[in-house]
Amino acid sequence: MARGPLYQDTYSPQFSGHETFPLRYGWLKKVYDRVSETEHNANNRSACWDDDAIARFGVGKNMVGSMRHWAKTVGIIEEPQGTNSVRTTRLGHMLFGPERLDPYLENPSTLWLIHWQIAAHPEKTTWFWAFSHFPAVTFERESLTKKLERLAKERNWSRASNATIKNDVACFIRTYVARQPSGKTGHDDALESPLTELGLIKAIGKRDGFRFVRGPKSTLGHGVFVYALMDFWLRYSNATTLSFEAIAHEPGGPGRVFAFEENDVADRLAALDEETAGALRWSETAGLKQVVRNIDISEDTKFSYLQMDYAEHAGREAA
Repeated sequence: MARGPLYQDTYSPQFSGHETFPLRYGWLKKVYDRVSETEHNANNRSACWDDDAIARFGVGKNMVGSMRHWAKTVGIIEEPQGTNSVRTTRLGHMLFGPERLDPYLENPSTLWLIHWQIAAHPEKTTWFWAFSHFPAVTFERESLTKKLERLAKERNWSRASNATIKNDVACFIRTYVARQPSGKTGHDDALESPLTELGLIKAIGKRDGFRFVRGPKSTLGHGVFVYALMDFWLRYSNATTLSFEAIAHEPGGPGRVFAFEENDVADRLAALDEETAGALRWSETAGLKQVVRNIDISEDTKFSYLQMDYAEHAGREAA
């Protein structure tokens, strides 16, 4: 039986919002800066996205809408319901604000973090389903689209037209797969999504064939992995233990979202004791494979481990 957030009766799918544009370099920082300079005003929403903002961003209205969408999806900004305000977030401050850990996305950990923020949370239906539910390693654009259309029909989702799903799948693929250069491609169109650098999906053989690249991810830092594990744990269970099965195979878990094989998950979990100074511990007692936590997990906790990768990166750069 299918499980996970997409199969809950209260789930509301999302196949739009990006205006067909995948995330691009520079967008998150530009949006963060714009919101940051206006958030002294409690009703700053129109100031963030009005014609003056369009002029400042130097792009059209639809692209501004896409920038806004991706900044909210990644968690750089938030727009609380029932208000006319837009606010920067803790993650935004960490990457682009006072801490400025990686304003220009130069650290691979930031790209993995962005991927996690998009694909591990069920709000982005196509992203979540593709990484957490799609049953095969290889796929064609049309087959992915048809499977999502079938899912939308089975779940009786409204506002999920075939055209909308097709456009969403196209945007999903362009998020992870760089387009082949063409003489007809303009400079602006040639700007790829930063997530193409992760190599999570590769084009194969025929024109619309692709494959998920499963296996170890050498550029994924331990800090982002611990952050992701804690983020998943907070949503999945209140227990002080989390099973290997859940981490490796549950929808929205690290094993699925990072496209790990089971051995890759096991290797990461075996390093937890050292990486977290005993806060998280891998255990195989009495035949039970699980992670045991010796601390309370909170937003503060997961963010504290996230910073590990940036300290390590700064050290390597200095050397």
